[in-house]
Amino acid sequence: MITFLFRALMYVVSAGLGLIVADLVLDGFQIQWDRWWGFVVCILIFAILQSVLSPWVSRIADRYAPVLMGGIGIFSTLIALIVVVLLPIGGLRIVDLAGWLLGSVIVWLITALGSVLLPLIFLRKKVDKVRSRRA
Repeated sequence: MITFLFRALMYVVSAGLGLIVADLVLDGFQIQWDRWWGFVVCILIFAILQSVLSPWVSRIADRYAPVLMGGIGIFSTLIALIVVVLLPIGGLRIVDLAGWLLGSVIVWLITALGSVLLPLIFLRKKVDKVRSRRA
């Protein structure tokens, strides 16, 4: 259970980092910082949607369009972004085509990297702490 919660937390953090990087890099991808609570809700909803959509979109693509299997992560990220932007809570706006397309790629890439690297960083600190206690 602790492992599941740790991984979920790391995924939420990496999703937040992906959205922030897209905001910093793209003009058409805008986090509405005056509605910070909306952005926090957007991160949580995005992470949940992404977790649910990835396997679902993967099964559909595997059945009907196997050629698309490589782009499943980016496509499910785009769908999750569309849903989050359409929610009336605010927190995130995407206003142009580059924001939608490049934003999906950036968020997907940062989230994928973060999901792999963040646990390694935190686990390394834990391992170093245990080793220092033994010495």
